[in-house]
Amino acid sequence: MAQLTCHNLTLGYDGKIVLKGLDFSVNRGDYLFIVGANGSGKSTLMKTILNLHSPLDGKIMTGDGLKPQEIGYLPQQTIVQKDFPASVWEIVLSGCLNRCGLRPFYNRKEKQLARQNIERMGISPLAKGCFRELSGGQQQRVLLARALCATGKMLLLDEPVSGLDPKMTKEMYELINRLNQDGITIIMISHDMNAALQYASHILHIGEPIFFGTRQVYIDSKINQGFSSQKGGEKG
Repeated sequence: MAQLTCHNLTLGYDGKIVLKGLDFSVNRGDYLFIVGANGSGKSTLMKTILNLHSPLDGKIMTGDGLKPQEIGYLPQQTIVQKDFPASVWEIVLSGCLNRCGLRPFYNRKEKQLARQNIERMGISPLAKGCFRELSGGQQQRVLLARALCATGKMLLLDEPVSGLDPKMTKEMYELINRLNQDGITIIMISHDMNAALQYASHILHIGEPIFFGTRQVYIDSKINQGFSSQKGGEKG
């Protein structure tokens, strides 16, 4: 049974349809890259999966033991988020908020989970530091640790390497790949086709036409060949 199924989805906002007739499913342990041109509906899809938007039509269903509140999310960073005046520990621990229920405090188990994920991301020396004083790569590790506190099953990542230098980009991709190898399902929006063709188990290409399938089938498809040549010709 699939962890996540999207059936005949129509997505949009402010009365405007941005995506129609979308069908795909994600199984435990998959690594799905969502690719496509700017404005094609990638972020709208991710926000709809997270129930931040409602679909105009169709269904989104979870299964295989996954509950909607067990999906971790790493959004694109904004200037406000990068300048957030809180400690690394406070931000990571806040990922346990949904686990608290009606409790107005974090219990010992949740604090231990936060410590484990801080260690898992290799940021233990930064735990007492201020988030806004960190480098971009360090901030992304903090936010990834926060997302892991919400889930041990599925992570949704929206352009997680945006703005990072090549060294940090490589480290972030390797870190996410290790999480996938540890059994966490990854769904990532990306403009980085080289990374998609290296790491993905499956690719969802949003455009005309829509493609969903394995990485190898995508590599052999005319959609990939056309899109890759188009991306290669873009400037700036």
